[in-house]
Amino acid sequence: MVIKDAGDDPDVTHGAEIGARVRHLKSKGAKEEIVLLGGDGVGRVTKPGLPVAVGQAAINPVPRRMIRLSLKQVWEKVYPGRPLKLEVEIFVPRGEEMARHTLNPRLGILGGISILGTTGLVKPFSHQAYRATILAGLRVARALGLTEIVYSTGGKSETHLQESLPELPPEAFVQMGDYVRFALKLAGSLGINKVTVAAFFGKALKIAQGWGHTHASKGLANLRELGRLSQEITGDGRLAQEVAQANTARQALEILTAAQAGPVVAAVGARMLKALRTFAGPEPELEAVILDFSGSPLYRGKSPGGLLT
Repeated sequence: MVIKDAGDDPDVTHGAEIGARVRHLKSKGAKEEIVLLGGDGVGRVTKPGLPVAVGQAAINPVPRRMIRLSLKQVWEKVYPGRPLKLEVEIFVPRGEEMARHTLNPRLGILGGISILGTTGLVKPFSHQAYRATILAGLRVARALGLTEIVYSTGGKSETHLQESLPELPPEAFVQMGDYVRFALKLAGSLGINKVTVAAFFGKALKIAQGWGHTHASKGLANLRELGRLSQEITGDGRLAQEVAQANTARQALEILTAAQAGPVVAAVGARMLKALRTFAGPEPELEAVILDFSGSPLYRGKSPGGLLT
């Protein structure tokens, strides 16, 4: 049993007890087998649009991989040479009660909280400390004579941008997290000539809808508004309704992709770029990049500097 420490992140699961019960499986054969279950207090997915299939315990892919890797490492030390056969049940006392104060019910995750994370680890930052980290990153870039920086909303989006922009040094890449408005204003005030902002579709949609801070605690992107935009651009009422009624931005993007409605994504990108201009002011050249959930670019658009707001 462990106690979650969310630092000063606005997380209702701060202090939650999270436990695991591990049992031997009696199945035969040489094939490795790990059965991962969600016990009391862990939600179950009932709607599409999430990275976990309907009917499964709401344990995200990265924590699943980390659990399997850790079990395998321990097993090889304790039972070297024997085929790994385990059943793992993750449980969270009071998880169902805590979940009532999260977005889970709206997302169709019922019966408890989700086991989330892109790293499986919590990095508690105060708002002041995170903003100071952004500032420090920009000051290092400027001290090195850099006038072009690349903002990302996290480590995954940053990695994809580094791969596509190998000509830029590591110091040009700064993780802005959810602090979009703050980061853009800061870049404008420090004389950065070009700012590229990359985000996965869900966060990009929030920025396009004028969100200056994109943390999940602020709520979900307005998919009804995305549905109206889809209707406006495609004239397809059925598509617009499906988008508006999607469970998540991920599912909405899947619907748009299946319908080959690239112009809708491009319109989201154009609105994202307009919002970034509002945040940054007239001077820096801006580029907006929207990534799909595998990291491939869906949209790239530019706005030259020196524009009047």
